[in-house]
Amino acid sequence: MNDDQLLRYSRHILLPEIGIQGQEALLKSHVLVVGAGGLGSPAAIYLAASGVGKLTICDDDTVDLTNLQRQIAHSTDRIGTPKTFSAKKTLAGINPEVNVIALHQRMDETTLLQLVADIDVVVDASDNFLTRYAINRVCTLSKKPLVSGAAIRFEGQVAVFDLRHTHSPCYQCLFPADGEDQDMRCAVMGVFAPLTGVIGSVQAVETLKILLDIGQTLNGRLLLLDGLSMEWRSIKLDKDPCCRVCGAEDPRETCENSRAMP
Repeated sequence: MNDDQLLRYSRHILLPEIGIQGQEALLKSHVLVVGAGGLGSPAAIYLAASGVGKLTICDDDTVDLTNLQRQIAHSTDRIGTPKTFSAKKTLAGINPEVNVIALHQRMDETTLLQLVADIDVVVDASDNFLTRYAINRVCTLSKKPLVSGAAIRFEGQVAVFDLRHTHSPCYQCLFPADGEDQDMRCAVMGVFAPLTGVIGSVQAVETLKILLDIGQTLNGRLLLLDGLSMEWRSIKLDKDPCCRVCGAEDPRETCENSRAMP
């Protein structure tokens, strides 16, 4: 690191868990953020400020007036601009050393598979199950850590699915694709503005911990926040042996055996 970097990241370097070696690791890291809205904005801002060397941000939407209540990477003068371009401009103003790749497109599995080959961590800040399931399948197949977040009304949740570990559950273990869960969008349900900042920031925390290999991540746990009571709950998640994404090579055999047990 040069003198300017030593000064910029001095508060990180003072932490014995990070130090110069850890900060250098961040500078060499590459994170994919899917979604540049309420969650992706704070997540990307803190990742850039923290010195993650390369950020790829994907979103196919443009900035709308209704976004500005919570999507802090955007501003009034950028209404109509692709969110990824707006976010890139904001991040450049915070930390011009970060290499930000803005992809104004919707992510499908084929595109994601190509992207994650060069990725260290994937941050899911999307707002629909179709995209979340695609991200999960790709991360499971590629053995890439996935930091998932969601926020609606006054409730938020964060979880880490790190399939580098054999016993880790995946997103579909928590939300089966054939379940009855339906997308709950902010446009219909509403969302408390600061809640997205809290959850997106927690996603940034978990991402940095993975990159630095420090502390205990939320892998195998679901962290829930009730914003009205400001109460946090942590729920242990188990791998589903019947999961069609991360389960056994022949999930039917495993499920049949488990059902046959007394």
